[in-house]
Amino acid sequence: MKVEYGDAVVSPERRMIEYMAVIRISEADLARDVHGVLERVQNGAEVVIEQDNHPVAVMKPPHPVRRTLSELILLAEQREKERGYPITLDADFAADVEEIVRARKPWTPRSWD
Repeated sequence: MKVEYGDAVVSPERRMIEYMAVIRISEADLARDVHGVLERVQNGAEVVIEQDNHPVAVMKPPHPVRRTLSELILLAEQREKERGYPITLDADFAADVEEIVRARKPWTPRSWD
């Protein structure tokens, strides 16, 4: 089973956040593990089913999976424990996230008066 992030193909062990992945599988892989494939789709992954290395179907959740920053942090910590090594962020991305967290303010909805 191949997992892609954009144009890069990485092994399943190197996935940081699975639900962002595009997973390419054969019909045989789907037949062997329908439950597992559906579980990945429910977690937000997009699954491309291939026949002779040609895409024939795409499975994806009907609505995008939305997670809070807190949920993503918990997910990263869980993956770190499973793998035994820390997840590292791109320095620019980490700086952007820190700035967003620092600058956020409580949401106060507008009145509909």
